Amino acid sequence: MSAPPDAALETHAVNVIRGLSMDGPHAARSGHQGTAMALAPLAHVLWTRVLTYDAGDPGWLDRDRFILSAGHASILLYSMLHLTGHGLTLEDLRRFRQWESATPGHPEVGHTAGVEVTTGPLGQGLANAVGMAVAERNLRARFGSEICDHHTFVVCGDGDLAEGISHEAASLAGHLGLGRLIAVYDDNHITIDGPTELALSDDAPARFAAYGWHVIDLGEAAEDLDAIEAALRSGMEEENRPTIVVLRSHIATPSRDVDTSAAHGYSLTDDGIAETKRRMGLPEHESFHIPEQVLATYREAGARGGTARQAWQQRLDAWDGDRSAWEASWAASGIDGWTDSLPTWEPGQSVATRKAGNACLAALLDEVPGLIGGGADLTGNTGTTISGHGVQSADCPEGRQLFFGVREHAMGAICNGMALHGGLIPVGGTFLVFSDYMRGAVRLAALSGAKTLFVWTHDSVGVGEDGPTHQPVEHAAALRAIPGLRVFRPADANETAGAWRVAIEGDGPTAFLLTRQDVPVLAGTDDHAAVARGAYVLVDADGPPDVVLIGTGSEVAVALDAAATLSAGGTSVRVVSMPSMDLFGGQDVAYRASVLPPGVPVVSVEAGVTFGWGAWADRSVGIDRFGASAPGSEVMERLGITPAAVADAARALLDGDLDKKEGAA
Repeated sequence: MSAPPDAALETHAVNVIRGLSMDGPHAARSGHQGTAMALAPLAHVLWTRVLTYDAGDPGWLDRDRFILSAGHASILLYSMLHLTGHGLTLEDLRRFRQWESATPGHPEVGHTAGVEVTTGPLGQGLANAVGMAVAERNLRARFGSEICDHHTFVVCGDGDLAEGISHEAASLAGHLGLGRLIAVYDDNHITIDGPTELALSDDAPARFAAYGWHVIDLGEAAEDLDAIEAALRSGMEEENRPTIVVLRSHIATPSRDVDTSAAHGYSLTDDGIAETKRRMGLPEHESFHIPEQVLATYREAGARGGTARQAWQQRLDAWDGDRSAWEASWAASGIDGWTDSLPTWEPGQSVATRKAGNACLAALLDEVPGLIGGGADLTGNTGTTISGHGVQSADCPEGRQLFFGVREHAMGAICNGMALHGGLIPVGGTFLVFSDYMRGAVRLAALSGAKTLFVWTHDSVGVGEDGPTHQPVEHAAALRAIPGLRVFRPADANETAGAWRVAIEGDGPTAFLLTRQDVPVLAGTDDHAAVARGAYVLVDADGPPDVVLIGTGSEVAVALDAAATLSAGGTSVRVVSMPSMDLFGGQDVAYRASVLPPGVPVVSVEAGVTFGWGAWADRSVGIDRFGASAPGSEVMERLGITPAAVADAARALLDGDLDKKEGAA
């Protein structure tokens, strides 16, 4: 049993954190001091009394997860990572917010050891925490508590709870009965514009109680270390409902700027910092002051978890469970030979790529044990049904089918949390047009390198009668603009299987843009290696081509029909399928030239905006307007996505008319 804490030493340690919280932003002349200062007691309690972690092995699989959803207060997290020995140096703190520093303005996973997720856009971290709690519970239920047994902690603020994503995520967490999830709401009543009362009068405790959360309203206890610890431990005991601890803090405590909106940012400079340090008994003019006794206390706390980690390793070594499934899950991959399970289709069949995607998912569930997920009230529609593996709930924590409800934005962020927790490969599905609702989470998946699989179906105006509100036209281009997001729009069922293979074998997020309508299975699309290169020659001319037609998605079949028309007229045509523009762009020059020969004119066809096609095509057939309500085939025809329009565009290009785009305007 450890000795009781030294109250004077703990007070001094908290003040040291507050000093660092002022000094880091002051060195950068940028940042957020006040929240970090106010939450210094909470941070001290977490890292010295509550969290189970080993600073010497920040990636230990069974560590507690901590997320700073209020990522603007990053200097607080960086201070704790330095003090506890996670590898951040004092020089890293001095280089806060500088080029290529380990301490960027908002925490970034993979960039700084000890940072679990990339936070910044408010509300995302809270939803990530829900995903992490789902992951811990699911893995514990499937593999056993002897090797998976930890908690998820998240700190959020007024801004997090004001954002709509927090309502979505908190509602689902309550419904799922997610125990072992402990959120701390920093209720400091301050926003950038001024007091929160300018725009916010929610009763947060009542709101979360209505969601089904365990609510602990600590009131004015932000300085009471024992009360904070007791509340956190009460939350840790909850197995069937998430907990929120409401902490009424005072921003920038104990400075002269306490409870001011200025303190939300960088308000304390030389005189203000000196005065505050004087109040706290710190050297007034010494930056980044850390006394040896304080550092030793934190380093001892950081090393304490080593014993727990070693005991866990011994349990893992002796574990007699399904080790191949465990290892494949944590590798975010499949069991040896998993690719043999991918289905294939014969040319001549007609299959919607959303249905092909579901066939791939179903075939891989036993071979890729980390797969989990579902749809945002569109599970069957998007092909994200997971049968025979249970429905995720408090009663079935091992369930791999997750019904997200009509919560697209939270679905994306929850999936990111599951992916970044490790052990799971999450799948989230909705209509492509609703990717707008989840773009914030998609961008962070790409920035984080989270292995999240986004399934977006009903990928074009071929949706038909639902009309322009449900017919995506600009969405593929918008998603392709996100760096680090692998975007597939497969031509048919076999290309869909190839895309799934790339997604599982690769790192980072993947987007599948899939059809609602049946499309023909084409000859030559079953070469997964070709699909992995982003574009390939599907049908070639007998000799050097006069023109190249590029198609993507359902329009590859349109390009093939156009090629047949042109060939009948004596034009030598090559047809290229481009399921992934970004993967093709990453190929070497020689390969790209082998597919798109320099000097040969190129026409692209896609049922969407032509933006972005200029990188590959001299002329584009597309839809640079919104759609219309009518049967899908009629909408396609009236908006110019036809073999005739593609053939006409090729003829015009060959005749030297380069001025006009084809397709609807």
